[in-house]
Amino acid sequence: MAQVLEFRLPDLGEGLTEAEIVRWLVEVGDVVAVDQPVVEVETAKAMVDVPCPYAGVVTARFGDEGSELPVGSPLITVAVGAPASDPDTQSEDSGNVLVGYGTSQAPARRRRVRREQQVAVPVNGRSAPAEVAEGPVPVISPLVRRLARENGLDLRELTGSGPEGLILRADVEYALRAAASQGLPAPAQAPAQAQAPAQAPTAVPQTPAAAAPASAPAGTRVPLKGVRGAVADKLSRSRSEIPDATCWVDADATELMRARAAMNATGGPKISLLALLARICTAALARFPELNSTVDTAAREIVRLDAVHLGFAAQTERGLVVPVVKGAHARDAESLSAEFARLTEAARTGTLTPAELTGGTFTLNNYGVFGVDGSTPIINHPEAAMLGVGRIIPKPWVHEGELAVRQVVQLSLTFDHRVCDGGTAGGFLRYVADCVEQPAVLLRTL
Repeated sequence: MAQVLEFRLPDLGEGLTEAEIVRWLVEVGDVVAVDQPVVEVETAKAMVDVPCPYAGVVTARFGDEGSELPVGSPLITVAVGAPASDPDTQSEDSGNVLVGYGTSQAPARRRRVRREQQVAVPVNGRSAPAEVAEGPVPVISPLVRRLARENGLDLRELTGSGPEGLILRADVEYALRAAASQGLPAPAQAPAQAQAPAQAPTAVPQTPAAAAPASAPAGTRVPLKGVRGAVADKLSRSRSEIPDATCWVDADATELMRARAAMNATGGPKISLLALLARICTAALARFPELNSTVDTAAREIVRLDAVHLGFAAQTERGLVVPVVKGAHARDAESLSAEFARLTEAARTGTLTPAELTGGTFTLNNYGVFGVDGSTPIINHPEAAMLGVGRIIPKPWVHEGELAVRQVVQLSLTFDHRVCDGGTAGGFLRYVADCVEQPAVLLRTL
């Protein structure tokens, strides 16, 4: 005898609460094995393949490509075989949550499936829920409820076009479009003839201007979601919680560029400029540990961190991401170069894991690659500081008492004024500038 088991979007970790379906890897009717990836999702941090913990036949999929699902919502249902002697026992699964990271703490084992977790046989390619949402309103999607709530729409007055009258996102969007076109409040009920069919796509519209109030200005609306939404939330939190200040200095990077050229002329692995700047940062943080810290606002304590996990800003097609080099203080320039290259490639291909995007203690931002000289970086919450590096270009400079053309760079440090005062921040930045101008200064810390 077969059972139909429901696999829900697992907890993706790192505070992530939703994910967007990028690509389905299985179709209804396909046979899947334990731990076989069934869908590719994009979170605010990374692209992830989600494996199914059951082996059997896919009987339904939930959500179209491009739609967002909250953690805990159904992904697929799978028909699996069950022993005749114990119909309530499912086949053994791996306990895996996500490929590559995030498995359950307990070993694989047989688990009981509560009858209330079983789902009904799919109807027209979609699963008909055994129980509709609580109360008289037939809605099961939290996203549909939120969309209606944010637009003042009473779901009790809508007629759903889904199975058994289930209210779909398409029904809510139709009602909002109808209200916007007439300049009226949200309608009590959308005509059944004009509603979308039961299999209407649930993808989030790219330009949902029609759902905006009639008085809103015309223009293209871009949803703040995914990487862009995560960046917006983090930067807003940084600005609202951290009393930051910025100091900057110009430095003569001629000797640093010469030192790099000499290192790369030996025939060994190439050393990147970012790796040399990172090595300078870790040496400076060893002298000024106040800037490698975080503030525990609940305990009203400054937590000075033992290890330096160095984040670096990387611009990708998905937006700005900040991969983290773990244990940067214990790496030499060659190791740092290799790790920067690996993480940068993973960022470009969208294969960074949440673990590689979190846990930073200090950030290095080389915005000089964009052809600009200076900036006032926003601290990557909950860190305490960020060093910004502008472009290195030839400029007139007084060198050894004479005017000369030198390779000059502007360095900017934004710091949390709660963890230190300007003297400490200035000392850190001056030490960084001294190492840029005279790389031999680093030898004192080796």
